[in-house]
Amino acid sequence: MAIHFFTEDTNFNLPQKLIRKRWLKEIAKEEESEILELNYIFCSDEYLHQINVDYLNHDTLTDIITFDNSDEEGMIEGDIFISIDRVLENATTHQCSEEDELSRVISHGLFHLLGYKDKKKEEAALMRSKEAMAIELFQKISVSRGTGIKKQ
Repeated sequence: MAIHFFTEDTNFNLPQKLIRKRWLKEIAKEEESEILELNYIFCSDEYLHQINVDYLNHDTLTDIITFDNSDEEGMIEGDIFISIDRVLENATTHQCSEEDELSRVISHGLFHLLGYKDKKKEEAALMRSKEAMAIELFQKISVSRGTGIKKQ
């Protein structure tokens, strides 16, 4: 059960790494799944845009791209790229804390690996519900408050 956090093209430092790992494992457990190998790569808009163009043929900015490497149902393996630029902007746009928006996006990627979609209206509503539950769970198990996220 390995969860790793990396950065590309940003100096972002994820706060509360150990708590986040415990949180992600708990989300997977509640969904009757196990994380085998999960890599989060926090990056800039430019970096993620290039991945979007190169791998998905989408010439747009996005906050997250998830690559599912799982071979067996219920056994999660994947790479999740998250634009810190988008997270910070989305927090402002959606008038929420940067920490909550970061938790939303981190959990969003895991929920995709767990099989949840968000293209149709009903799927998106279920995804938002799952994200809200995940944010609430993170807040419950988080031992320190007010860490926020800062782009350095």
